Amino acid sequence: MGVNAVSVLNRLIQTTKNRKNNNTHRPKRLPSNDRALTASILHHLNSGHLKKAVSILFSSPSPLPPSIYALLFRACASKRALVETRKLESHILTSSSQPSIFLLNRAIETYAKCGSLSDARELFEEMPQRDGGTWNAMIASYAQAGCAEDAVSVFYRMNSSGVVANEITFASVLGSCAALFALFLARQIHGLVIKFGLCWNVILGSSIVDVYGKCRVMSDARRMFGEIPTPNEVSWNVIIRRYLEMGEGEEAVVLFFQMIRKNVRSLNFTFSNALIACASIGALEEGCQIHGIAVKIAFEEDYVVSTSLIDMYVKCGGLEDAHRLFDQPGSRNVVSWTSIMSGYAICGRIDEAQKLFNDMPVRNVVSWNAMLAGYTRFFLWEEALDFILWMRRETSAIDQVTLGLILNVCAGISNLRLGKQVHGFVYRHGFFSHVFIGNALLDMYGKCGSLRSADHWFFEMGHRRDRISWNALISGYACHRQSEEALQIFSEMQWETTPNEFTFSTIFAACANIFTLDQGKEIHGYMIRHGFETDIVIKGALVDMYSKCRCLEYSIKVFKEEGTRDVIVWNSMILGCSYNGRGSDALELFDLMEKEGIEADNVTFIGVLLACICEGLVDLGQKYFDMMSDKYSVIPRVEHYECMIELFCKHGVMDGLEDFVRKMPFEPTVPMWIRIFDACREHGNSRLGERAAERINELNPSNPVYFEILPKVDITPS
Repeated sequence: MGVNAVSVLNRLIQTTKNRKNNNTHRPKRLPSNDRALTASILHHLNSGHLKKAVSILFSSPSPLPPSIYALLFRACASKRALVETRKLESHILTSSSQPSIFLLNRAIETYAKCGSLSDARELFEEMPQRDGGTWNAMIASYAQAGCAEDAVSVFYRMNSSGVVANEITFASVLGSCAALFALFLARQIHGLVIKFGLCWNVILGSSIVDVYGKCRVMSDARRMFGEIPTPNEVSWNVIIRRYLEMGEGEEAVVLFFQMIRKNVRSLNFTFSNALIACASIGALEEGCQIHGIAVKIAFEEDYVVSTSLIDMYVKCGGLEDAHRLFDQPGSRNVVSWTSIMSGYAICGRIDEAQKLFNDMPVRNVVSWNAMLAGYTRFFLWEEALDFILWMRRETSAIDQVTLGLILNVCAGISNLRLGKQVHGFVYRHGFFSHVFIGNALLDMYGKCGSLRSADHWFFEMGHRRDRISWNALISGYACHRQSEEALQIFSEMQWETTPNEFTFSTIFAACANIFTLDQGKEIHGYMIRHGFETDIVIKGALVDMYSKCRCLEYSIKVFKEEGTRDVIVWNSMILGCSYNGRGSDALELFDLMEKEGIEADNVTFIGVLLACICEGLVDLGQKYFDMMSDKYSVIPRVEHYECMIELFCKHGVMDGLEDFVRKMPFEPTVPMWIRIFDACREHGNSRLGERAAERINELNPSNPVYFEILPKVDITPS
């Protein structure tokens, strides 16, 4: 403060006592120019000259009317004028033998609004007398500054001092409880509110709903909301927002429509929350109804509502509707522009998204991230890398989301060197404390095959590790065929956190890689005992594991369980039958898959061709191969050509093999020529065999081969 308040206050108290002892009471006399001073102060205040208005105070040694000080404090707070606030306090203390507690309370509030809690606390501690307003001012100052623990501490002192709290006190302390997630204290304050008969107060009721919602006890929040006699628009906004934050979008939408039926005029933020809830659950129809209500009450042009409407249509798949809103006058801002551009990017319409991004007059870091996320979502790694370089030239704005996306690109192109450079940037700029970045680094090191670096960084994360961290490390080892290590990490994981569905799908793939049927069964049993759902990803992983471990009965049992089956699950089952010598069953599954309307992909046809190899169905295999591009629009890959060569070779159809090789759109690979060479030696096709030997020697001269027909072995018993 500008003066030592302790000495001034003590001197004033002593002077007052002496006057009382001497029974000398002089009447208060205002200076002769009091009205002129007041008029001058008001003139300077109205002109925006706060410093001049405060300096005029010191022309009068006697106090001015309290209303003048209140106006000056208000002006100081609005302009965050700390020095003038100190001068005001000084004048109040030095010009009056009994400083007004009311004005000192305003000084505490103004100090806080000027950002000087230390001055506010010093004045509070040095005041010889305090009333309820003094305590409220200090508690509110701490609460509004985000110092929730200090606000609660002052409330405890107030309660211990015997000062009775009022509505303002409870409202401030409840806000601090919400910030601290202090549920136990909030319940105590709720009890005091009931004890003092303040439940009728809609502000306190809304505050209690808010603190219960933030403490994630929605049952208590809903019960308290129901006890508010007449909830206002703020009350409705609070309960809807808390349900939204809890991930209960459906309940948030239901409450919004209840509010509309009760003719409560909604806040623009309530509309926004309801639209966000619709977007989170894909409720396009309800979102359209909310749009209609917004138009009816002239909220459609509101900045918050229009932006939320565009975002809702984008996330619910109504991209054209979103664009129509975006094209309306006044709807274009950086938020709506980013939302519509992100919508095109998410749908894979990258060119249109890029055009919108290029046309943006102003971009922020969210805009850059949204465009980059579009590239990474569709594995356009080279385009993403070019975009990152452009971003670094155009802006210095970068956050943890940007770095996470850049690390995804590094993982996608397996660029360990670039990933390490990003790691260095993360360390230098203090982003390493973000668990999101830590997990992205783990994922990058794992996918780039630097498992030692992944181990080291995993250890460095320490207590910041979460389930995603463990999953990233397990996935890194499993992807590089180190399944034993992945299973060991899975065992260690359970000492620190619980696995989830992603963990199980990765671990089942690891078990399949090393054919550990017993361990796979144990983990499957663990999953069932602990109530984990067998979603579509886990179902595919289980079918694959049991098939590869030669336990086809379990694989079929999992496949037949209730629930949806996508093309991956069907492929796993078809391949499982083919690998286990049950080609006819695989072909029946393919027919059943077609009847259920599941669209076959390139992996499906690998399983079908393997089934034909298993059953010796050369003509049928040729038919399916031809149908791939003609009927199913699947372009044959190298793997399909390998299957066809194996089909002809294994069953000795040399004419068909020679014709197939001649029509291939590319030169057979070395492994293909070697298989052809062996088949020609076995089945006596000199022309194709000699050609195969010639091509093998050209492509692999270090290990030459020579063609000769193998003698037939007479297996007739003597």
